Amino acid sequence: MLSEQSAATVRATLPAVGTSLGEITERFYAGMFAARPELLRDLFNRGNQAAGTQRQALAGSVAAFAAHLVDHPDDRPDAMLSRIAHKHASLGVSPDQYAIVHEHLFAAIAEVLGDAVTPEVAAAWEEVYWLMANALIAVEKRLHEERGGAAWRPWEVVERVTETADVVTFRLRPADGGPVRGFRPGQYVSVRVALADGARQIRQYSLSGEPGPGLRQFSVKRVHEEPAPEGEVSGHLHARVRAGDVLELSEAHGDLVLDAGDDTPLLLASAGIGVTPVVAMLGHLAGSGHRAPVTVVHGDRSPAHHALRTDHEAYAAKLPDATVRFWYEQDAPADADTGYVDLADVPVASGTRAYLCGPLPFMRKVREQLIGKGVAPADVHYEVFGPDLWLAR
Repeated sequence: MLSEQSAATVRATLPAVGTSLGEITERFYAGMFAARPELLRDLFNRGNQAAGTQRQALAGSVAAFAAHLVDHPDDRPDAMLSRIAHKHASLGVSPDQYAIVHEHLFAAIAEVLGDAVTPEVAAAWEEVYWLMANALIAVEKRLHEERGGAAWRPWEVVERVTETADVVTFRLRPADGGPVRGFRPGQYVSVRVALADGARQIRQYSLSGEPGPGLRQFSVKRVHEEPAPEGEVSGHLHARVRAGDVLELSEAHGDLVLDAGDDTPLLLASAGIGVTPVVAMLGHLAGSGHRAPVTVVHGDRSPAHHALRTDHEAYAAKLPDATVRFWYEQDAPADADTGYVDLADVPVASGTRAYLCGPLPFMRKVREQLIGKGVAPADVHYEVFGPDLWLAR
């Protein structure tokens, strides 16, 4: 892994690099997109770029990777790498694009840090970058091989279902009539659409269930909340896509997947549109006859905003030992709680494995409460929709 000499250099320079990573990543993206505008048009999420969240996520992942190598020079943070690799594989990131990123990232480092970037410093951080890049390239290659390649595939929309005022479910079948690969509950697909300005933007959506043989199903929340800008792809899907239309989908990816035996207690916690992978998990548990305790937790604005609520409740009801707790900020019915999710009075069985999906503040609070109740940190798994800002705290 990281050489002894480079580890010493990275350890000494990590504070200076860390405090400058925000400026470095800003200049990196600006330089790369000026030289390669097609990457912003057809690969990177323009909304996240405008909001600055992708810069924060990149800075957080680079700093976390470097810090891990310094503390554990013979080890890799495989959990973090797996999460990134699944996202890259679903987007169709290619190995040659790592060289493009390297060119512009190190130009930005030299521009921001100036004379502090001595040949020794540059060589040490080059080693960090290529350790991370080559590890990701290897994992992404394996993921593509497992799924038969990285090619996009056309899928025809066979049904559009309105779940709430802001959430629509799309059910699709392969337009080529070919077979459909299986997926693991909790995984997502990338969806690529052609927008009015010619851009081909990509977004990831969790598969929200198995609607039938040869079909895929994902649910989309329209993003139009202040101060965030209107979601380009979610708005396009809501406004323009109907039954009979064709979308480009990737194979299923994602590492937030159920990995527990029938005797493992589970806790599935979601908030808002984070319900989508949880419903897929519950459907699988109900169909497979999972017998250990399952605690189902969800928070939303109101019952009317609770997407897939019927499936959420129905799958839980099929389990022999399930506890369901819903929290609503308003209009909570008699069998639900008012306010935000709070596990203070929720029993958590020993040996519980937890899966979380929702806004970061929600997941951080739930994780803290679970650890306080004795759940091992390694048994708390999460999915972030959009750039992973968990590491950018």
